[in-house]
Amino acid sequence: ARYSFVYAFEDGKWMISHHHSSLMPQETVRPVKVTEEEVRSFFGLWNDALKTGDPQKVADRYSKDAVLLPTLSDEARYTNDRIADYFVGFLKKKPTGEILEGNIKIGPNWAQDAGTNYTY
Repeated sequence: ARYSFVYAFEDGKWMISHHHSSLMPQETVRPVKVTEEEVRSFFGLWNDALKTGDPQKVADRYSKDAVLLPTLSDEARYTNDRIADYFVGFLKKKPTGEILEGNIKIGPNWAQDAGTNYTY
């Protein structure tokens, strides 16, 4: 089974904030501010990378420690090379995406945009 969890320290204990996220954020000392609108716009950058048809341009949108749990593969991808490899086949379908419903969480130098209605 695939899994990932995001935890939040709340009321003196660690609680699950999101389940089935694809990235565990890391905190850094100096946070960079980001708005919910900016976070949602990051999807557009990824979508624009899809439109190039170049797997490496898509893979370059992922952080160094990213985890991709792909839609059309049972293989989790943990490296830039493996992420690019997934998009070789996926891009042949000429995908473009749209978020229909999502929830944005923002922390110090991380942000999560997760939802249930995500279409191609």
